[in-house]
Amino acid sequence: DLAVELETAAPAARAELARIAGDVAALQIRLKDQPDDVIAGAVEAISPIALARGVAVILNDRPDLAALLGADGVHLGQNDLTPEEARRFFAGMVGRSTHAPEQALRALEEGVDYLSVGPVWETPTKPGRPAAGLAYVRWAAENLGEKPWYAIGGIDLGNLDQVLEAGARRIVVVRATLDAPDPERAARALRERLYGVA
Repeated sequence: DLAVELETAAPAARAELARIAGDVAALQIRLKDQPDDVIAGAVEAISPIALARGVAVILNDRPDLAALLGADGVHLGQNDLTPEEARRFFAGMVGRSTHAPEQALRALEEGVDYLSVGPVWETPTKPGRPAAGLAYVRWAAENLGEKPWYAIGGIDLGNLDQVLEAGARRIVVVRATLDAPDPERAARALRERLYGVA
């Protein structure tokens, strides 16, 4: 599966998103430090595009807004609520960011629906976060069983084969699609490479 993480609610980004949405399984909305009305506006603008294409909408950090706005899932960081706390008022999918094996094992104990593994490489999307590396991807492939997990962090078409060789079958990207000259073509190429080994 291919997921795209969005960091802007700008209309131009939504127009590009409409073009790539048919090639992705999920759109993750990550609007750090934005007021609630901006986050709500982004979810409300993106949800019809996603719904028409059968694409899940995942909201970062905010299970309260995810419940209010009817998002399909919420993605929690290490410093956010626990999955148990989030489920007190949100009934959808709950995911968790992990950066090391012990965090992944704890996420499994917490009962997450899926988790992310990374960042595989350092990325400006997560400034200051050191790379977890391909070794963590290999560990995830060997130890996470059937639990869905996504490799994330600096992944693009140029290095995707390394991630696949390490055992990933799901990825999250940001710049690899949204910063590409042709986001639709970039999303399709990533998906085709993924499905070619799945």
